[in-house]
Amino acid sequence: MTLTADRKLALRERFLKVDTANVADVLDELGLPDCGLSSDLWPIKARLEKMGGWAYTIRGQMTPYPGTGDPKKMEAVSGLTPGHLSVWSGGGAEGVCFFGELIARGMQYRGCVGAVVDGGIRDIEWLDRMDFPVYTRYRTPVQSIGRWEVNAWQVEIYLPGATSARVRVRPDDFILADVDGAILIPHEVVEDVLTRAEALTEKERSIRADLEAGATLPEVLAKYGHV
Repeated sequence: MTLTADRKLALRERFLKVDTANVADVLDELGLPDCGLSSDLWPIKARLEKMGGWAYTIRGQMTPYPGTGDPKKMEAVSGLTPGHLSVWSGGGAEGVCFFGELIARGMQYRGCVGAVVDGGIRDIEWLDRMDFPVYTRYRTPVQSIGRWEVNAWQVEIYLPGATSARVRVRPDDFILADVDGAILIPHEVVEDVLTRAEALTEKERSIRADLEAGATLPEVLAKYGHV
């Protein structure tokens, strides 16, 4: 089922109210245990605000080329729309940045809500001031022009995984990130995962209330089961 733009934005707002830990537990229950992204992808803020959005994939590779820019990168990011989260693949720890403040401003203007980068970024202080959340592999002042070039976008890509060597990311899969890390929700199960994660969130609120009211852990387990 194809989701409308309004439906996607509504689902995104709901996702921002649940934790990645609960989403991970739900994915385990559904037999999808390898959706967590590697902890090598770290947030540029010491305490990241909740980040979530619909994957807009951009792929590149290390390759020397002439010129003073990367027109394919400009073309790729021009397709971003509100609610998209840009996902960058191509090279991992290769030593160059995939984007910095100015291109991020253009992305944010188009409604992009953040980025996951299997590579490098720069201008971190300015990105922080912009309130543009990013998970990245590394930081570097070295630009990509003449070194790393976009070769495709909105195609299937792979990112390093938490429990597997790699995680497949497709356009319109959903990515949620918080202080615990980042996780992917395949688009086929996104609504089911969200509904279950919301129910688990409510269950945990009840458990906290019972514990604060004096209930013991055995009593809580007997009442609510494993959490």
